[in-house]
Amino acid sequence: MTSIPAPTSPAHTPTPPIPLSAILKTFFWIGFFSFGGGLSGWIHREVVQRHRWMTDDEVLAGIALAQVLPGANVTNLAVFVGNRLRGIPGAAVALSAMIGGPMVLCILVLLAYGTISQIPVLHGAVDGVAAAAVGLNLRIGIVGATRVVRRIGPTIAMLATFIAVGILHWPLVPVVLVIAPLSIASVWPRRSAHG
Repeated sequence: MTSIPAPTSPAHTPTPPIPLSAILKTFFWIGFFSFGGGLSGWIHREVVQRHRWMTDDEVLAGIALAQVLPGANVTNLAVFVGNRLRGIPGAAVALSAMIGGPMVLCILVLLAYGTISQIPVLHGAVDGVAAAAVGLNLRIGIVGATRVVRRIGPTIAMLATFIAVGILHWPLVPVVLVIAPLSIASVWPRRSAHG
């Protein structure tokens, strides 16, 4: 007599890994169509809102890590997201896709620069794309700020950093070296008390 396997509950059903082809497609389009910046916001929108591969907190942690590591923030973020989704192969695919398309496009634009620089409509289009990039950066800043203002310590650290660097024009590195440990210390007991 054959036994019937017990059904698995939905909570215990493992989610299939994200296909490398999906990571490649997503990061290729982000890199290829990103004119004027705003990539962190676009990555957040694609990974969190559109595909639901990661949570807000995970991507915001990646953005914070990408900003403190050497190198371009968006390539660091692509490596972080790719690694979280599929490990080292995911990181390699995300990074290659992110920089591959723009590299080819830049070479093609460089070859045609003499001709296309004379088109007046192109200047207006570039200005419009730059404005959209500012909007994406503003949006990711608002998402991050709403996460921070729920806690008093990080809120004070955020405001102190803004005042010191943005208003008083103090050098960024010393400000971060002083404020970052204080901000971490302000949430450390809360983290350890909850697991």
